[in-house]
Amino acid sequence: MELEYRGLAASDTVDTGTGPVSNLYRVTPFMHVPDIAAAVNFFTDILSFECRYRQGSYAYVQREAAAFRLVENSGDDGAPPGNRRFCYYVDVRDVAAIAAELAPKASLLNDGDIYGPIDQIYGQRELMVVAPDGNLLVFGQDLTRG
Repeated sequence: MELEYRGLAASDTVDTGTGPVSNLYRVTPFMHVPDIAAAVNFFTDILSFECRYRQGSYAYVQREAAAFRLVENSGDDGAPPGNRRFCYYVDVRDVAAIAAELAPKASLLNDGDIYGPIDQIYGQRELMVVAPDGNLLVFGQDLTRG
């Protein structure tokens, strides 16, 4: 059985009916980071997110419909095991616009922390950005939509 991958474009709507599911509007992943200040600076200064809330070791950053809950963890205090390298995928309408916006800020990152945009065999154009804590953010555009 073959399954066709089809990401939702920003202009797509999902008919959820009238049940409780219609109350869901966003998924905001938790990103465990070793340094909350560095993470907030990365999201606001490099990726142009807005810090909507910050208290202690927690921050909520948002840009349009994309949002992350940043939690500072060090050692064995609830952070996921391993090297904290997770991948977060952000669907966008125009990945070239994100790349152009990021280009003047590239010198603030390490060499190799930005990869792309590149067209993938599964119909997505992707720009990959490594955060200072090793987490990977991928901005992807659906190429199958005209």
